[in-house]
Amino acid sequence: MDFSLNDTQLLQWESIVDFSRRELNAEVRNDDLQGTFPLPKWRKCAEMGLLGLLTPEEYGGLGQDLTSAAISLQALSYGCEDSGLTHAVVTQLCCVVLLNQYGSAEQKARFLPKLSSGELIAAQSITEPDAGSDVLSMRTKADASSSAYLLTGGKVFISNGPLADLVIVFAKDSEGKSSFGGDISCFLLEKGTPGFSAGKPLAKMGLRTLQNSELFFDEVAVAQEAMLGKRGHGMFIFGEAIEWERVLMTAAHLGTIQRVLEKCVSYAKTRKQFGKEIGQNQSVANKIGAMKVNLELGKLMLYKMAWLKDQGKRATLEASIGKLFVSESLKSACLDAVQIHGGYGFMQECELERDLRDSIAATIYSGTSEIQQNIIARMLGL
Repeated sequence: MDFSLNDTQLLQWESIVDFSRRELNAEVRNDDLQGTFPLPKWRKCAEMGLLGLLTPEEYGGLGQDLTSAAISLQALSYGCEDSGLTHAVVTQLCCVVLLNQYGSAEQKARFLPKLSSGELIAAQSITEPDAGSDVLSMRTKADASSSAYLLTGGKVFISNGPLADLVIVFAKDSEGKSSFGGDISCFLLEKGTPGFSAGKPLAKMGLRTLQNSELFFDEVAVAQEAMLGKRGHGMFIFGEAIEWERVLMTAAHLGTIQRVLEKCVSYAKTRKQFGKEIGQNQSVANKIGAMKVNLELGKLMLYKMAWLKDQGKRATLEASIGKLFVSESLKSACLDAVQIHGGYGFMQECELERDLRDSIAATIYSGTSEIQQNIIARMLGL
């Protein structure tokens, strides 16, 4: 069992970190205050190949395996201080994965090159006002006709929603009779389709540069050729999507933890109180030590999750364990970082208060921490 990165992965890590620090960190605080999505930086990410990490080479991507892509996302989040932008990249990659795995040859040829180049922005829409983690309670309907489906309903909190040129929509077939998701199908919906609209960006506590909104479907006609995968396979596609998403999000969170950890170590070595560096105080050192422990354990879990998916295996339990552990570790690390920096940590200039605000969302999206605990218990037969 080899835990070291290969030469290609090491070079990739170094180049992405250098790129992120050089190109993505200007005006982050202002973008956060204004809730502005940094579209020029998005385009730079595309030029760097980050939006095509998981796109096959034949469609203009890098064709990486998930383990290598996860390492790339760690590097991005480590170097880039805008977690909202990183989250937007992860959302794009998740949509690419679904298209590549379940799309028809025509769908892949039409959309994958433009998603990888950043020309198109994608979103996947699952969450509804009364159906978050309880996916089976979704109310968005897909009424079948002779030549099309009519989508009716709405989604909420959709990442990239206000910007999306292409949306993956999960909806219930009104004629479906299955009691466990066999009546849910998946559709590709393009911006500008009559009856489809997006709400204004939602104001949020954190991840303010990430654009989230409601989506509305008013008898939107979607051709049968726009179905992603097969009819009634929506829950299976969702299960795969959520595992990939949890792996990619976990990778991004670990990059942030490492960045926060190094900032705390540097501060603890230079800040003096009562005639000595604060890092010599056990209360401070213990907090930083816990960050390091969680970072290293989180990496092991991430690589196991990614390896399983690369082998074509399910990783339901592992993805929930990794997502729960690393998201809670991120929140704890950011809270401790503010405490270690004291009054400075509470100031916007220090940047840590933004990391703390952003970290709260990590324990909510892609399944709350409570939902992850429920999944783990269920997988143990409880």
